[in-house]
Amino acid sequence: MQINRPVTDWLPITKKEVEMRGWDDLDVVLISGDAYVDHPAFGSAVIGRILESEGLRIAIVPQPNWQDDLRDFKKFGKPKMFFGVTSGCMDPMVNHYTASKRRRSTDAYTPGGTAGFRPDYATSVYSKILKEKFPDVPVLIGGIEASLRRVTHYDYWSDELMPSILETSKADMLVYGMGEQPLREIVELLQKGVPFGSLKNIKQTAFFVSSDEKVPQNKNWEDIEIYSHAICLKDKKKFASNLKIIEQESNKISARRILQDVGERTLVINPPFPTMLEDEIDASFDLPYTRLPHPKYNKRGPIPAFEMIKFSINIHRGCFGGCSFCTISAHQGKFIASRSQKSILKEVDKVANMPDFKGYLSDIGGPSANMYKMKGKIQSICDKCVAPSCISPVICSNLDTSHKPLTKLYQAVDSHPKVKKSFIGSGIRHDMLVPEFNKNADPKELDAYTEELMTKHVSGRLKVAPEHTSDPVLKLMRKPSFKYFHKFKERFDRINIKNKLKLQLIPYFISNHPACEVEDMANLAVETKNMGFQLEQVQGFTPTPMTVATVIYYSGYHPYTLKPMRTPKSKKEKDEQHRFFFWYKKENKDWIRKTLSKLNRIDLLDVLLPENNSWKKNKSAKKVKNTFDDAIPEKKSRRQNKYKNRRKKR
Repeated sequence: MQINRPVTDWLPITKKEVEMRGWDDLDVVLISGDAYVDHPAFGSAVIGRILESEGLRIAIVPQPNWQDDLRDFKKFGKPKMFFGVTSGCMDPMVNHYTASKRRRSTDAYTPGGTAGFRPDYATSVYSKILKEKFPDVPVLIGGIEASLRRVTHYDYWSDELMPSILETSKADMLVYGMGEQPLREIVELLQKGVPFGSLKNIKQTAFFVSSDEKVPQNKNWEDIEIYSHAICLKDKKKFASNLKIIEQESNKISARRILQDVGERTLVINPPFPTMLEDEIDASFDLPYTRLPHPKYNKRGPIPAFEMIKFSINIHRGCFGGCSFCTISAHQGKFIASRSQKSILKEVDKVANMPDFKGYLSDIGGPSANMYKMKGKIQSICDKCVAPSCISPVICSNLDTSHKPLTKLYQAVDSHPKVKKSFIGSGIRHDMLVPEFNKNADPKELDAYTEELMTKHVSGRLKVAPEHTSDPVLKLMRKPSFKYFHKFKERFDRINIKNKLKLQLIPYFISNHPACEVEDMANLAVETKNMGFQLEQVQGFTPTPMTVATVIYYSGYHPYTLKPMRTPKSKKEKDEQHRFFFWYKKENKDWIRKTLSKLNRIDLLDVLLPENNSWKKNKSAKKVKNTFDDAIPEKKSRRQNKYKNRRKKR
């Protein structure tokens, strides 16, 4: 829907819009791999509005053409302070490719969902162009791609170990994590006249020092050196050991500065800022966003990512789950930064008064929807903590897991006169709603939240992510035992019956995760079938930089124990594991029968495909296994025909 507002309500993206504001020059030019949507869920809009709030003149170049004469990069000329570069809200390689490395045909962050408007490794491509065209202008990189590639990392798509993105991009400085705090300090110092090259002691930034340059002194920080990029290339176990340090220091209140040699230079990664306070995160969300795509896109079709979150509200950042396959804590941190109810309700009112709002909020959530306002009871204990997860293997006794503030927030949102219903579209941590696992919480309070959620905030389906059924795999994932999913389903079913609802529970699962074998997937298929599920929400493990699971995938070692671990890697292994999700499909049944026979798991076969197994009842597992021996194709064929004839006679 087109809305008539002056184009100056948005940050400028054309030279004409800059001139309309009466500006002769700019302080900062932002380059983004996403289309420009002026909404707090889109990073370039957040950064642009923060710079604007600091009194700077800024413009955005969304999705510049990197394949022509590069006029998009030159159209605003030299900014006074720096170029800011981000690939967008997603790592471009995840955006472009599936877990099996097939090229995606759409891009959710482009008008019309059209693919091809950003390059692979976009941050490096954009930054190198800028350094070639404007060698004397500093380039500051940030966003998810830069954040997760700030040190030596495994790149799944090229199947290579790559150095810090500062090396490949040729940028001058990197901001990792959520960038509001370091960005404000950078701007403040630049406005005071401090040269960009002297900005060496700002938290949550990374940069290189040359071999003839000393690492800047800071009496408040301790240093820790990790194995160099050259050593990592030669020794996978040493590469793996680096991640333990990186992960712990990224999630500590008082972290150490990390140093890594890369060629003839030293990479310096300063400690992170403390978790944003309520006033700070409110200030970021309260900036004057239009909450709409730039009018330039009106004729190019809707932007799918925007349509998905158009009527949603983000209530907090961070996740203390620390799942070994997830990048959220590596980018947003494990400590929760929650907005005030006042700030959230202010945004709800803004959304409710949008011309095309029909009364339904699509999501009141966050990375994990039910972590709002949760934090340590005694802060001094959190200050010393190095655990990557607050809830694995058990919930920390110091963690306040009360759902009362969230329940009250839902009720306050629903009291708005223009809100008919608010849904929770973000995933919830179902395990935190199970008293047997969440022993910190009052069971009655958990019941109250679960009932509030199910009766008022679910649209037909509630999505949760147990991820697997195998306890060894779940332990590696930093997820609780599957028995707690059973416990949650019992509560879900009870509330469903009590309130005469017809809600469906939709579990998410992952195949091909480190430590997962074909037999584990067969068990997953059996257990979920016994629970009445035919799985739809499934995915294969995708190795992304800076996660424990990815390090295991590449190196073969667990970064915390340095013990060897196996991961399915070949296409055949991955495809076979994934097929067990869809045991009920006709095209998979014969393969499943043969596979489980070879594994001597007739017990699993009898559960998955009972209609195909009656002929085996009195046969030993050994005989069944030999029946389909692949070593001699002719014998295999004769034996198969023999059994087919036997079944026909029966």
